[in-house]
Amino acid sequence: MAQVGIGGGHDVEGRMGGDGLHARVDARRRRLVGGGAALGALAIGGCAAIPDPGANLPGAGPARGEWLLRGGYVMTMERSVGDLAGADVHVRDGVIVAVGRALQAPGARVIDARDMIVMPGMVETHWHMWNTLLRSMSLDEKKFGYFPTALGLGRHYVPGDMYAGTRLACAEAIHSGITFVHDWCHNIRTPTHARENLRALSESGLRGRFSYGTMQGHPVDQTMDLADLERLRADWSRHDAGGRLALGIAWRGVATGGTGAIKAEASRRDIAEARRLGLPVSVHLNNSRARAGGIAQVAKDGLLGPDLQAIHAVWVTPEEVRALVDSRAAVSISPFTELRIGFGVPPTSTFLQAGIPLGLSVDTTALSGNADMFGIMKVTQNAENARTENEFQLPARRVLELATIEGARSMGMADRIGSLAAGKRADLIMVDTRAINLGVFTDPAHLLVEAAQPGNVDTVMVDGRLLKSGGRLTALDPARVVADARESLAALRKRANWW
Repeated sequence: MAQVGIGGGHDVEGRMGGDGLHARVDARRRRLVGGGAALGALAIGGCAAIPDPGANLPGAGPARGEWLLRGGYVMTMERSVGDLAGADVHVRDGVIVAVGRALQAPGARVIDARDMIVMPGMVETHWHMWNTLLRSMSLDEKKFGYFPTALGLGRHYVPGDMYAGTRLACAEAIHSGITFVHDWCHNIRTPTHARENLRALSESGLRGRFSYGTMQGHPVDQTMDLADLERLRADWSRHDAGGRLALGIAWRGVATGGTGAIKAEASRRDIAEARRLGLPVSVHLNNSRARAGGIAQVAKDGLLGPDLQAIHAVWVTPEEVRALVDSRAAVSISPFTELRIGFGVPPTSTFLQAGIPLGLSVDTTALSGNADMFGIMKVTQNAENARTENEFQLPARRVLELATIEGARSMGMADRIGSLAAGKRADLIMVDTRAINLGVFTDPAHLLVEAAQPGNVDTVMVDGRLLKSGGRLTALDPARVVADARESLAALRKRANWW
């Protein structure tokens, strides 16, 4: 078994001297990064792994390998199994082969997981990734609030802006330990805008769903580009990144924050086409007190169903909760942005107690500032405990489930991702517990929800491919991603004459 991991000064096979080996590793990393290829950088300090050489294929990322994550604190998120201290995870060809102690995997590359929490990658359930270019641009005057900003700048997006913004979002997702994203794309101005957005998703190596929507400022009496949606659906194998990406529809429903009420005929035609094509539907409903009743209207129209995800749902009645339950619809909440914009506090426990599939959402970094799922978990727990005036209302372990297996269930993906079990896809992360903000190992669920940060994520694997190793991205060059995003935003502001 070829061991390539180096963890906290642990000897590797052959007992090579630490200083000499580290020097060679650093030299190799400098050569790779200096040559523009961030792939294969051998990581130091807890996890070290070399992706297959020469495997940075467009739309695939690093090649899959056979890995043995050795000796970590494994949080399977399988209730029948629980946590396993000092355990291993064996991965081959993108699939989890086994989870347990003292696993044998001759020929596998060993990743030293000691002092690491090994857990499923986090599942994000609703994110306007295109407007990551607008990070923290929702300001303190009404004319520069989120909806005017998204509309005012969104009108001036060219296809390259979609690529740059979405690629920046993808890089942040990987850095933060998010392995599945739901890209709710509501600025598709042309078919090329959609394809450029998809290109960024595909190249990132992430798993996710791309939900096709309208554009900012789309006329309320017109459907989305249904002809292009059908073309994309028929040609999806060219965009699905080997099965990592799925297609859905970002439905406007009865109203949007940017344009107001949607004409009934246009709204109905959009969802009817989605269902004819067999695509899952996602829609903003009941996000504010002023827009309460949307779920009731959709239920009255007979449009709820197990293929529908209601986003926000902050202001719901008991009757609407029952309608969601009866239809087997899912809900996605984004407490950071819901609090920031003044929508209110999501009734998290109401959904959980009703058995409604529930996931957590970044929504938009124009409001949230970042895509920190650890922070989202923390505010989810704190806001719900405050809302119910009960310190013990929402346990940390339950919140962690929302970010993993429950989020996967809400996206119809629980049979493939969201927990660590034999036969599931190898989407997982490793969190370094030796960081100063963690430092001591107490209750792991509480540590992850209350103390962990994106910088603690040492390793990210999606579909058996290492996208982050030793704290560094492998398939994306962060410096290039950021530089391109800044250039794109500068040109966008100039075109829009935006402060």
